[in-house]
Amino acid sequence: MSRVLAFIRARRAPLSALLVVLLVGLGFVALHDLTREIGLRDVKSAYHLIGDRQIAAALALTAASYLALTLYDVLALRTIGRPLPWRTAALASFASYTISHNLGLGLITGGSARFRIYTKAGLAPGDVARVVAIASGTFWLGVFAVTGGALLLGGASRTTAMLGLPPGSGHVAGAVVTAAIVGLLLFRLFGPRTIRLFGWSVPLPSSPLLAAQMLVAAIDLAAAAAALFVLVPSASPQLMPAFFVAYALAVITALITHVPGGLGIFEAVILATLPVDKAGLAAALIAYRLLYYILPLALGVLLLTLREGRDRRLGRLLSHAQKMASGVAPLLMAVSSFLGGTLLLLSGSTPAIPGRLHDLHAVVPLPFIEASHFAASLSGTGLLLLAPALYRRLDGAFVAARALLLAGAVFSLTKGIDYEEAIVCLAIAGLLQWTRPAFYRSTTLVSGIFTPAWIACVGAIGALTLWVGLFSYKHVPYENGLWWDFALHGDASRYLRASLGTAMLLAGFALWRLFAPAPQAAGATRLPSAVPAILAEAERTDAMLALTGDKRFLFSSDGDAMLMYQIRGASWIVMGDPVGPRHAWTELLWQIRSMAHAAQGRLMLYQISGEMLELAIALGLQIVKYGEEAIVDVPPFSIEGSRMRSIRQTVRRAEREGASFEVVDACDVPALLPELERISDDWLESKGQREKGFSLGRFDPDYVVQFDCALVRAGGRIVAFANIWRTANRRELSVDLMRHAGDAPPGTMDFLFASLMRWGQQQGYARFSLGLAPLSGIEAHRLSPLWVKAAAIVFRHGERLYGFRGLRAYKEKFAPRWEPRYVAAPGGAGLILAMRDLNRLIGHPRPSDATARMATPERARPALHVAPPVMVPAE
Repeated sequence: MSRVLAFIRARRAPLSALLVVLLVGLGFVALHDLTREIGLRDVKSAYHLIGDRQIAAALALTAASYLALTLYDVLALRTIGRPLPWRTAALASFASYTISHNLGLGLITGGSARFRIYTKAGLAPGDVARVVAIASGTFWLGVFAVTGGALLLGGASRTTAMLGLPPGSGHVAGAVVTAAIVGLLLFRLFGPRTIRLFGWSVPLPSSPLLAAQMLVAAIDLAAAAAALFVLVPSASPQLMPAFFVAYALAVITALITHVPGGLGIFEAVILATLPVDKAGLAAALIAYRLLYYILPLALGVLLLTLREGRDRRLGRLLSHAQKMASGVAPLLMAVSSFLGGTLLLLSGSTPAIPGRLHDLHAVVPLPFIEASHFAASLSGTGLLLLAPALYRRLDGAFVAARALLLAGAVFSLTKGIDYEEAIVCLAIAGLLQWTRPAFYRSTTLVSGIFTPAWIACVGAIGALTLWVGLFSYKHVPYENGLWWDFALHGDASRYLRASLGTAMLLAGFALWRLFAPAPQAAGATRLPSAVPAILAEAERTDAMLALTGDKRFLFSSDGDAMLMYQIRGASWIVMGDPVGPRHAWTELLWQIRSMAHAAQGRLMLYQISGEMLELAIALGLQIVKYGEEAIVDVPPFSIEGSRMRSIRQTVRRAEREGASFEVVDACDVPALLPELERISDDWLESKGQREKGFSLGRFDPDYVVQFDCALVRAGGRIVAFANIWRTANRRELSVDLMRHAGDAPPGTMDFLFASLMRWGQQQGYARFSLGLAPLSGIEAHRLSPLWVKAAAIVFRHGERLYGFRGLRAYKEKFAPRWEPRYVAAPGGAGLILAMRDLNRLIGHPRPSDATARMATPERARPALHVAPPVMVPAE
């Protein structure tokens, strides 16, 4: 079972995508079964029976629903105490919901639109996250409010009968839901105004505000459901309560399954739970998709694209070249490209209009029509494949998508005069051209852009087009000759050939990606020749991390400075300050910033000093205090005095018991490796640890023999060791690996450190670094940012996870002074993702990370353990 769980955790993303595709498939299987008795002709007839008044009513109710949706954000902004003009909140809400309604994954798709608009309006990323969370909670309040009210008002009996549930269970469920909502209101009325947990204070909305949220959410869901209800032919008012229950159930099911846009799942639940004419209901669902989903999406894309285009002109006026880089145009164009491809595929799965086909055949020959039908479907498939590349702002994707959209428009006209599809393709191509400056990256189109979420969306569209074709031609007897039937009215044959071409294109693409050469891992090569010379001028001992073998290097144009970094996931992580003259730091940092940006990655500066803050801010990064480094001034160091009483007693006891200290030159270390390795293995086993990487060394013989080694002997036997880091100018002394045997006498490591500091005095060193105390020195106040509060809580209450306070207390015994160290990374979710990648880089180093000597900065895709990088307490 543990192996199974580990397998699932390691492949969670692709397995989630596979699960979504399976759920989509099950939804269309259910649809196929539910529509067994009806055909395309029945649905077309019912669709044409939908009158103008019904469409007008549905449009009015759709507008009411989206207007209520804008109030979600208005109320959320008031709840967090950051009210904004309704116009700003309405645009953010409308754009967010139109995208997330169609694609699902609301926190990613819709959250991107909100983040762009609200941050431009002055909101911090944390405030945007709170708005999204409160709006989501408001939506669920509406779902349950509508469901509970509908169940109590008569929708229970019909729904439970359709679902095969016991009589009366629906009324009980309605009463429970209604009671829960009333209880929530009473709790807020008579309960506390804030919730306090671990020193945090979370304000609750006032009772009027909470009631307003519930009312707005109920209006939204009721209007959305009514927009579908008025489209159903001959739907009686008595059916309305049951209809609202079915609608809420369909919404909940679609959200739980995470199927993009609820495609297939939503329709299957509606068809299964409502006792009305299936053909009329299917026609109403198609019209509802167009009016409630596609039309608002098109409007939202248009509004935001025009807004970005306006910003583009402003950006030109201000010579602000990257104005579009953080805009939502790439997201909108990716969505538009995906929907354009979907439209072309669906058009290829449905019969052509006979009159138009006859008119076309009078102008062009049949083979041209056949080829155009096939090419239009392939163009649609290509647009699906290019959508994630557009989201990544790739210039090649822009050119290819524009060409496919124009080709799709032409092929739509030459396969059946489908001018509606042609107009949509041309409109998307025009909007794409309008936002041209947003697509400036020149990396490869297939470099890590195909995410599980995108794969799930492509799978959903593939299932949709396959089902639409099967539904459209269910009256056609399928036989081998159908593949080779080339006739003017051979729509089924054209559908089969186009579906086969699409499937072959997708399968070929998948196989190409599957068997493509793996990215070149960091190979074991010699350390760049420039590194030793630069290390000789280093001011800090952590520059010796360059010798651990798991870094890539970037050198200044003069060759006198460098920075070390590594890539994990989508994060480019720089270790510490650059090494070399201060005037070269700016060049190095902007160069790595440009490299990460071009490779579609996020830059993180890890464990930087205060000297780097100005540069990090100039790079546009958010500064986070990570902890404090303990520094002991070596010249005045002494174990005498009251502050050093504990260390003095430990050292003298060790000396009385025969412990001795010595420093072995690096040239003599190879002879000691077997004994040192035994001690290291014993230490790792007793501590339940494994080797880490990147921000500290590991017991690798090639690494250990590069340094002098401090030893503690007891009874003539080595019981502890530490490799010594020191700068050539004798400014700083430190250690990296510190290991002791399990039977080492108590206080051995205290004796080692104290002895090494006294040895440093004799050698003329200025300071000794005891390393970092993570999360130390972070003070949380009521108005502090969220990350500060979280770090303070972990430092105070996280002893079970890691001895944060114990580590600082251990180093305090040496009476150090504390210097702050920082992390600089993108704000918002970028910081969280970068910290995740850092955690993996340090805590779970890949084999190549531990053995490589990367000499050149590769334009690889970017890639954090918040595990402490140094000095684990010895006892």
